[in-house]
Formats: sequence, structure tokens, C-alpha cells
Amino acid sequence: MIITILLIVFSIRCASFKSNELGDIDVQFKKAKILLDKKKYLRAQEEFNDLVIRGTHSDLGDDSQFYLAESYFLNKEYLLAVAEYDRLIRRMGFSPYVEKSRWRVCQSYVKESPKYYKDQTNTQKALSKLQEFIDDYPNSEFKEEANTQISDLRNKLAYKEYATGILYIKMEEYQSAIMSFESLIDNYYDTEVLEKGHVGIIRCYSLMDKLDKAESYYNDHSSEIINNDLKETAQGYIQKANSSN
Repeated sequence: MIITILLIVFSIRCASFKSNELGDIDVQFKKAKILLDKKKYLRAQEEFNDLVIRGTHSDLGDDSQFYLAESYFLNKEYLLAVAEYDRLIRRMGFSPYVEKSRWRVCQSYVKESPKYYKDQTNTQKALSKLQEFIDDYPNSEFKEEANTQISDLRNKLAYKEYATGILYIKMEEYQSAIMSFESLIDNYYDTEVLEKGHVGIIRCYSLMDKLDKAESYYNDHSSEIINNDLKETAQGYIQKANSSN
């Protein structure tokens, strides 16, 4: 009888402790959200990080994980944000925050994408993540924005190829320049830089005194050079090479 009473008392105390703990978690979550809304990101990070540890198995587990990631994202700590979003995606696959987290991962890599003349590793990651997002969420509210960003990032990579070709021209490494322009044309055929790639190849052949190749290339691809100024530029390279012979 005494043992039974003790077990009942112990169970009541445990339930009370658990109830108090969950209540504390709820209060702490509200406090953390207020800090986030007030843009006090570092303090919000501390609170949400503690909540992630304490409330993993509570109803606020995925909320805490998502808002921890948000506190990094909104503080422009994008790679740290990616790590936290990824943790939610991996561990809480049925959470309603998964789609938004995957979109935030895309945006984090877009934000980390540098100017075209720098290393483009994060640009490539952004493109990969954006394409995966569109494939998995074809009806997402973010689809149009994702497609626009893919176009912008591909233009950036095309400009990098074009700039590399121009650098080779300055170094008088014309064959290497042609390879860069060909890479641009093959890989970024849907970008605004495509025409410049064709003109770059014509310029190289002209500088190499390979007039026949320059003229032949122009005749074969002039329909792809829509911009009249660029078309005139290409013709100018051929005329200059012709007059110097």
C-alpha cells in the first residue's frame, strides 16, 4: 500500500515537473520570438539554441530549429543559417517548415554568390539548390523568383567565361581565348552574353590573321548576333584584319 502511494506521488511530481518544463519552454520560445522580431539576433540565437537542445521532442522542436536558422539568416550569417536549415530538413522531414527552409537555403547561397570575377563555388551551389527546389516544389509561390535568380546566376557565370576569354586576348593567348568563348556558348547559350562569345571568337581569328575562319564563322553565326552594335563590331574586326593583309 505504501509503495503504491509513493509511486502515485512520484508520478504526480514527474508529471508536474514535465508540465512546468513545457511551460518554461513555451515562455522561453515567446521571449526568443520577441527578440527576433526586435532584430536582436544574437540574443535570439542564444535563446533558440537553448530551446533546440531542451525542446527537441516538444511541439516547439521544429519551430525552435527553424527560427534559430532564421536568426542567422536575418543577421546575414548565411552559411551558419544553411547549416541550421539543413538540420531541420534532415531531422524533421514532415515539418511544415521544410519548404521555407529549403527556399532559405537557396537564398543563402544566392546571397553568398560573389561578383563574377571571383570564385563561383557558391554560385554553382545556388543554381543547384534552386533547380532542386523548383523540381520538388513546382507549384511553390517562390517558383517565379527562383527562375529569375537562375537566369541572373547563369548570366554571371557566362560573364566570367567571357572575362576569361578577354584576359587571354590581352595575353595574346588566342586559342585559349577561343576555348573560353566556346565554353560560354556551349554552357550558357540561353544568356545575354552569348552574342559576345561569338564576337569574341571572330575577334580571335582576326587577330590570328585567320581571315577565312573569321569570315566563315561570321557567316555561320551572324543570325545569332542580334545586337546591331555587336554585329558591326564583328564586321569591324574582319575588315581590320582584311586591310592589314
